[in-house]
Amino acid sequence: MSRNAKINTLLLLIVAALAVLPLALGLGDHKEEPFTGADAEAETAITELRPDYEPWFSPLYEPPSGEIESALFALQAALGAGVLAYYFGVRRGRRQGAARAAAAGAKSTVAGGGDGGATAGAEGGTGSTRSRAGASADGQGA
Repeated sequence: MSRNAKINTLLLLIVAALAVLPLALGLGDHKEEPFTGADAEAETAITELRPDYEPWFSPLYEPPSGEIESALFALQAALGAGVLAYYFGVRRGRRQGAARAAAAGAKSTVAGGGDGGATAGAEGGTGSTRSRAGASADGQGA
């Protein structure tokens, strides 16, 4: 098993433990609603400590039921996860594209003689060994 597979397996086990342990250990059994959100718990604590407290603001939209509120929260979480997944996917794709471009550039440099084939026909020829004066490399004219 590769190192990445071991790390992924360990992370999956930790996430599963975080989901199952509160239920298995009975955390929240002493409460009327054991797994309410932090907002509801804060509201309860505030009304116990200061019964005359009035909130400064009211919500812009109050869903008609708890089920709709939960569905909207799940939708918000799914949209956020989608945005994050898109960002990381684009980032990984760009990194892989840059690596492929660098590898392709290195291959063409090796195949073209070190300069990418830029001097193969720089003087209008086909890569022959003619000098500017028109004589060939062996000293005889054309």
